[in-house]
Amino acid sequence: MLRTIRTSAPLLVLSLAAILGCEASTEPSPSSDPDPGGEACQDADKPGCVVASDKQRLSDPDVPSEDKTALVSGNSAFALDLYQQLRQEPGNVFYSPYSISTALAMTWAGAKGETEAAMADTLRFDLGQDKLHPAFNWIDQELESRGQGAEGADGQGFRLNVVNTLWGQVGYSFEAPFLDTLGLNYGAGMHIVDFEGHPQEAVDLINGWVSDQTEGKIEKLVPVDAITPETVLVLTNAIYFNAAWRTPFEPASTNDGQFATADGTEVTVPLMRGHLEIPYAEGSGYQAVAMPYDGDELSMVIILPAEGTLDAFEASLDAAKLDGIVGAMSEHLVDTTMPRFKFDYELSLKDTLKAMGMEVAFTPGVADFTGINAKGRPYIQDVIHKAFVGVNEAGTEAAAATAVIVGEESAPAPASLSLVSPFLFFIRDNATGSILFAGRIADPSAS
Repeated sequence: MLRTIRTSAPLLVLSLAAILGCEASTEPSPSSDPDPGGEACQDADKPGCVVASDKQRLSDPDVPSEDKTALVSGNSAFALDLYQQLRQEPGNVFYSPYSISTALAMTWAGAKGETEAAMADTLRFDLGQDKLHPAFNWIDQELESRGQGAEGADGQGFRLNVVNTLWGQVGYSFEAPFLDTLGLNYGAGMHIVDFEGHPQEAVDLINGWVSDQTEGKIEKLVPVDAITPETVLVLTNAIYFNAAWRTPFEPASTNDGQFATADGTEVTVPLMRGHLEIPYAEGSGYQAVAMPYDGDELSMVIILPAEGTLDAFEASLDAAKLDGIVGAMSEHLVDTTMPRFKFDYELSLKDTLKAMGMEVAFTPGVADFTGINAKGRPYIQDVIHKAFVGVNEAGTEAAAATAVIVGEESAPAPASLSLVSPFLFFIRDNATGSILFAGRIADPSAS
């Protein structure tokens, strides 16, 4: 598993690309040069054009409540299944299970037979093809509606943007029902590029699009060496999140302090301090809070395992336990100490997803994606994931008087939460319970 960590700006962004190849190409690729600016055309034999389904995205999909519940429950189960795999690596962890599920759901739209079944089992897709994609369309548009009138971490407005697009090899045939499903439910068109003849230009187009969608915070998602002569399709999802806390920390209250890392060493980091009226719970072996963002529609759920129990607590954590912790919370005045932190996280998910049960989808000659191309033999070459998270005072400018004042007279005695040892965090949509991002802070000083 590839992982890199580096310093960046205090915003949170994420992108993911699933890269597919074809075992045997039956048609040669034209050698015409891609146009980085793109053209207003739908010529599948001309790089730079965009080929999209003629079906418009459904703006108000009719999704039964039981399908909504099944989607969120399945996605949450996958989020924690994946955490169990990624937690084995030392250090900080950060990823978006929602982005990964979305990109692979688009890929699953073209899967058949054993490949379709294996992906559904691994990704916890408990709905059939006819129900899952409309449900993703519903949750996507629910998230797009969040933050109306709320503040962002940079003094601008709240942003939670989720976008999808495809990048297809010039001259390669893609099935119309596959393109229709992605157009109707994910708003995804296909950019025609020449992976075979001009891989660098193709990668530049993809990475330029990702950079635009993440406001320049992720510039090189796909390396050129990830593209091979067999590559015929790249599916990309980008999610960008920027929000202010409901109740800010006062910058003047931040002072350097000690954080005990996962390996027992101590590092000096800036520690923010505040008296916050927020949802709080404590139970056997943990303390937890939900720190709302401005607008009260999303929260960062933070869980602090008891000292010396990080491994055991992580091993026991699943979607049901996380739901139970959130369900046990109630408003409480909490004396909160929290480190400022920021880091990038990058990995290839190929080996991880194979270990989780999706090996068939990565196996040339065995994978069945005939829904993408009925005559070819597409298979997944890799799934690349990159994320960044940053938390500091600049991201907490919000009007928070109501949360501080309400109930102060009759509130229970203040609790104390000191996040000076490894903790877990989840950025969660309050109304649906969807887990958008998940992470672990093992060393906030890592850069």
